[in-house]
Amino acid sequence: MTLAADASMLNPVTLFLEADLVVKTVMLGLAVASLWSWAVIIDKAVRFSSLNRQANAFEDAVGSGQSLEDIAAQAGPNPVHPLPRMLVMALADWREARTRGPLTENQANLLMSRIDRALDSLIAREGQRVENGLGVLSVVATSSPFIGLFGTVWGIMNAFGAIASAGNTNLTTVAPAIAEALFATAIGLAAAIPAYIAYNKFSIDAGKFTGRLESFADDLQAAVARRLAGPSTPAPQPASGDPARRGL
Repeated sequence: MTLAADASMLNPVTLFLEADLVVKTVMLGLAVASLWSWAVIIDKAVRFSSLNRQANAFEDAVGSGQSLEDIAAQAGPNPVHPLPRMLVMALADWREARTRGPLTENQANLLMSRIDRALDSLIAREGQRVENGLGVLSVVATSSPFIGLFGTVWGIMNAFGAIASAGNTNLTTVAPAIAEALFATAIGLAAAIPAYIAYNKFSIDAGKFTGRLESFADDLQAAVARRLAGPSTPAPQPASGDPARRGL
């Protein structure tokens, strides 16, 4: 085999242009899948970074000693981030209940139940929102190697056809088709590996963020419960380092 032949078999453009139509279709499909997964990866990286940065700022404000009402006022009536939105929702229910006068024990229990359902519903919606796009990564990660393998098998079939047509097993006869076939596998792996890694990372990030929302919801409900208890029934003081000490 000449050096020119070696160089051509290492050139991705040449391998694509000289490939069979089926192998070309496989390569193009895998390339599109890879670009799609990278778009999701970049979007998720930016979104999780923004969500966690805003959550850190909000929790710092809660832990600064400001009243919950002041923090909710700073967030506005319709905050975008779920943490301040949870606070606004809980305080709105609290104020609505308090405008009717002192609450009986049954009314207090109903208020806590209503807040709990509202927070759970918000957490479920936000959990689904942060997981949007992970299905794409899962599909690309699991299907790309098999699609690339299909291209490989088809390319090897072409190699056998070339052997039959040429009537010999000279390496120069079958090398181009085999190189095209292996290139399809390489594209499949190049699409699958980043998607697989990103899927696992963002799944963990989504779980951590949902847990963060659930933790804040618990603290928020504890704060409402302490208010309902009133000064006559002082709430137990949380130990040092307890999340409930974050201004709630």
